[in-house]
Amino acid sequence: MTSPLPALAPSTGAPTPAARLSRTVLDALLAGTALRERPTPWTVLTSPASPDPVGSVRYFRDADRDSGVDAAVAVSLVVPALGLDSHMVFAFGDGAGPLPHFTLDSVQAGGGYAFHLDLVQRVDLAVSPAYADLVYVPLTAPFARAAEIPGLTPAAIGPRQRSLMSPWMLVHRADEPALHAITPIAAEYLRHWLELARAFPADAAGEAEEGDAPVRDRRLRQALFSREIDPVWAQVDRLLGPATTDGLRGLLTTGRLAGEEAGA
Repeated sequence: MTSPLPALAPSTGAPTPAARLSRTVLDALLAGTALRERPTPWTVLTSPASPDPVGSVRYFRDADRDSGVDAAVAVSLVVPALGLDSHMVFAFGDGAGPLPHFTLDSVQAGGGYAFHLDLVQRVDLAVSPAYADLVYVPLTAPFARAAEIPGLTPAAIGPRQRSLMSPWMLVHRADEPALHAITPIAAEYLRHWLELARAFPADAAGEAEEGDAPVRDRRLRQALFSREIDPVWAQVDRLLGPATTDGLRGLLTTGRLAGEEAGA
């Protein structure tokens, strides 16, 4: 959730390309990891403004603690009356490890689409050349191909939000054919991330160990899901209420449900 949602318009309620993109990526992520689903208090999301369900939260934890992948969260906000179909997948690298976090947002609203795709870095890339070369440079080809897709326009996010993400982030508005064309690029980002999870390059891992990576990562996630930095949370507040929104932000910031131990 790294950019404000577009203005909303009526929807047919049919499954959208945004939902299909998110589900395709989530299914591939689950197939490539040892993540197993756990219940959350938000299996069905409700809204103070509506008697009908407005979305869901799925939460997955790693069954193999040596895999480098810690957890994943999938949040869907679906309000046909408002023309909103918004989906987020955020997969966490292990809290003490070097694996970047994988993130995909895909949204249909206002008669169009938007998406955000990135691997969220765990180190300062400017002073970690091996990490940059081994973890991110392989994404350069799919990143460049995205720039050639007709129907994409840059999303309106400011430099403060961009500073939280990697230079290989893709964040655009899209027409429907362009969103379809992004699917193989998202699959390539995910495939590279899964390869890193299986065998993270030793030189890049060594650079990640030089700083206080867990502290940096905790602060970064607090900023990523901050109300002060990302205006989308004010819209989520209005839809779900502050208490539920705070619970979701806590889950995304920590990778844990409230009261759940880090190693549980």
